[in-house]
Amino acid sequence: MRLMAGCLGAACVALAVFVSALAVVSVSHRNRQLFTELQVLEGDRDRMLVEWGQLQLEQSAWVSHDRVFNVAARQLHMKTPDPAAIVLVQLR
Repeated sequence: MRLMAGCLGAACVALAVFVSALAVVSVSHRNRQLFTELQVLEGDRDRMLVEWGQLQLEQSAWVSHDRVFNVAARQLHMKTPDPAAIVLVQLR
């Protein structure tokens, strides 16, 4: 009887160790998957930050004062008015 109880206890411990080992393998595998996904997402983030910087530079070039002035003069045929034609309106 005592021998059977000892075998049953050993079997329970062996089963617990086996289940624990399976859990470790499963968690390790999931950890590797998540780490790989993290690396991909960080790469995407880095590429997007570079693109964002390039877009900001492009935007600053498009809205520079000289460019706006040149486009207004060439395409819209705008020009600076003569000083005599400028009327200042004063607010009270």
